[in-house]
Amino acid sequence: MKKVYSVVIATVISVFFTACMGEAKPAEFKADTPQSVQIISVKNVDGKITPKTIGAAFEATGLKMGGNNNMNSPFKLRFNKTHYETYHLAMFRDNELSKKIVLKSPQFGRLVPLTMSIWSEGDTMNIACLTLNGLARTSGLPTTDPDLVAYAAKITKALKAALPGGEFKQLNHKVLEPKATYELTFTAELDEDTDLEEWREDFEAEFEGEMEPVGFMLPNYTNMNEELFEEAGIEDFDFYITYSICKFDVIFPVSKETPEAGAYAPCSMYVYKKKGDNTVHIGYLGVDNWIKTLDITDKESIAKLKEAEGLINNILKGITE
Repeated sequence: MKKVYSVVIATVISVFFTACMGEAKPAEFKADTPQSVQIISVKNVDGKITPKTIGAAFEATGLKMGGNNNMNSPFKLRFNKTHYETYHLAMFRDNELSKKIVLKSPQFGRLVPLTMSIWSEGDTMNIACLTLNGLARTSGLPTTDPDLVAYAAKITKALKAALPGGEFKQLNHKVLEPKATYELTFTAELDEDTDLEEWREDFEAEFEGEMEPVGFMLPNYTNMNEELFEEAGIEDFDFYITYSICKFDVIFPVSKETPEAGAYAPCSMYVYKKKGDNTVHIGYLGVDNWIKTLDITDKESIAKLKEAEGLINNILKGITE
């Protein structure tokens, strides 16, 4: 099997950002601060709102939960402390909208599933996830795309159902274009006689086997063909899978100053091959996107993010070269 490796640093040019950030912004945000992330908060004095009730509200809105992980348990074991009374990282998706958007923009797989952080400070419960601008920024589609608009509206509905009476915070993150990386992509060129199922299984076994020993968790795996496309009779891809990736040593320092980082974590990585094309595409959002949209300045957080990205890159390079 012949494989060729290439890394593409996909920088989003200013014209793209003008299109993505200059239109139809949610009412919660000022016109001059098109935030990629939103936070909704509500008083929870009686403690009736929990990560479990939040997950149930999302499910009731038609958003499939892929996991709702209590991060405080591993934080206590590993670091002997926590930053918040409650801190969860949860995954969710809308199957129909995910399917439509991926067909238009395959790199949207880096947001399948979408993620959110849930945390409590005193008697206040908070949820953070991406905005319409954030969805557009990371999908390569304009904020006027009807499926993105529908997805954002569904997320807003779920947030309001999860936190009745909640209010959206006014964030003032300085959202900048990443200078270093936006998306990191890798490709593998396959011979025409390659057994595709065998290649995918070998890739998955090697990827998982390399990631776990260096501290990465893989809390979610999605086989898009089996879970989304086949039932709809869509045969565009020989395979399309996504992984959710998390590392305790990264999210622990990042979440201290930027708990809303759960809007990007666990991060999703896609691996797909279109029919009639011998190229396998692999990609995930670079950490500079986290830094530039969340306005992260904490040196420890930035160092851990970049360290993790370097480990992932080395692993993918070793597998695909």
